Amino acid sequence: MPAFDLPPADLERYRPDVAEPADFDGFWKRTLGEAADAGDALVSAQPVDNGLRLTETWDVTFRGFAGDPVRGWFSRPAGAGEPLPAVVEFAGYGRGRGLPHERLTWVNAGYAHLLMDNRGQGDQYGCGGDTPDPHAGAPGGPGPAARGLLDPHDHHYRRLITDAVRAVEAVRALPGVDASRVAAVGNSQGGGVALAVAGLVPDLAAVLVTAPFLCGIRRALDLTDASPYGEIGAYLAVHRGAEEAAYRTLSYVEGVSFARRAQAPAHFGVGLRDTVCPPSGAYAAYNRYAELAGGQEEKVLHAYPFNGHEGGDAVHVRRQLEWLRGVLGA
Repeated sequence: MPAFDLPPADLERYRPDVAEPADFDGFWKRTLGEAADAGDALVSAQPVDNGLRLTETWDVTFRGFAGDPVRGWFSRPAGAGEPLPAVVEFAGYGRGRGLPHERLTWVNAGYAHLLMDNRGQGDQYGCGGDTPDPHAGAPGGPGPAARGLLDPHDHHYRRLITDAVRAVEAVRALPGVDASRVAAVGNSQGGGVALAVAGLVPDLAAVLVTAPFLCGIRRALDLTDASPYGEIGAYLAVHRGAEEAAYRTLSYVEGVSFARRAQAPAHFGVGLRDTVCPPSGAYAAYNRYAELAGGQEEKVLHAYPFNGHEGGDAVHVRRQLEWLRGVLGA
């Protein structure tokens, strides 16, 4: 698949305007405030036998959107005594938290690691999930991207992003975590969610975003029919005339809007032949990152000209590890 988005030189200076609702900040302040009213984020952390000698794992439950219980795996290097910097990881579209031994990169690098389960997902690949979504009955498509698409209060990503912010609060309450050094990490859907967290949590220590979903949404809908964007397009192909309601809902989860508000040092990765999450979305978020905070925050982007949604794969992970070590001093 040849490059199908803007030429690299245009991507590097691509700073599009986005349709940002006037009450964007108020919407998220109210949403997160309602979640906080349900009580402290952390509910429980139960040790589990993960079958590993060098990693200790706990089965974590925390309060997410509307106080709903959300599950996660929390892991630390076995025997680590001092408080460690923490990485909160958000999984890709259709994936759940799986099994506790699946995601070991960050804990093997010496970090405390919380992998958040995706509510109402987990059935498309991986080893499943354990968090239902009890609020998924509003009109919209069957896939998460289109659930509740006609009203921002009903949209799946309002709930998932709220869960993600609460996950950061929960990891800060877990034993052996340095609460001042917490990073958000994600790829694809997880990258879009991590970026939202960076825009909503002002004291986040770092954010690492790869091939982010939900960035430059309206352009992406014009460029690709691949899922997850394709699920939105498929819904609108049936529900003709619902476009404006859908666009309004999606404007509340637009990654560029979150990026503008972010303040943490940021590490981006993008494949220039990505037909799932078009690269112009990642560049739009990167180029407008932290602009409401003065635009002086540290940020770096690695582009992979001949790669698609896989981006830099293990090469990029190595770059992430090196960069985060420098930022967190770990």
